[in-house]
Amino acid sequence: MAFETVDEYIASFPADVQEVLREVRRTIHAAVPDAGEKISYQMPTITLDDRALLHFSAWKHHLSLYPVPPTSGALTMAIAPYRSGKGTLKFPLKDPIPYNLISQLATAFVARKG
Repeated sequence: MAFETVDEYIASFPADVQEVLREVRRTIHAAVPDAGEKISYQMPTITLDDRALLHFSAWKHHLSLYPVPPTSGALTMAIAPYRSGKGTLKFPLKDPIPYNLISQLATAFVARKG
């Protein structure tokens, strides 16, 4: 299925996953107030100054964020359990989603783009 909007993408998931996706979206927009959004690669893409900042997507058992920004110190340690390959973070849907960590990552993405 080809999605036209982030709302369409979110609506394609079960209700519990929709709520997680909505909260991830809210969390990122709160951390990056000037961000836009679009569908790119058939997943929600947060944009800044019309350039892709990060993508998020839901899968059967996890939520993913792409790519991983350069991090250091405590943030690097905090994301270590969620790393999946060089450029992906996977957050298991069976566990509480670390929205505060997602907010910190969104801020790190902005710092990287700056």
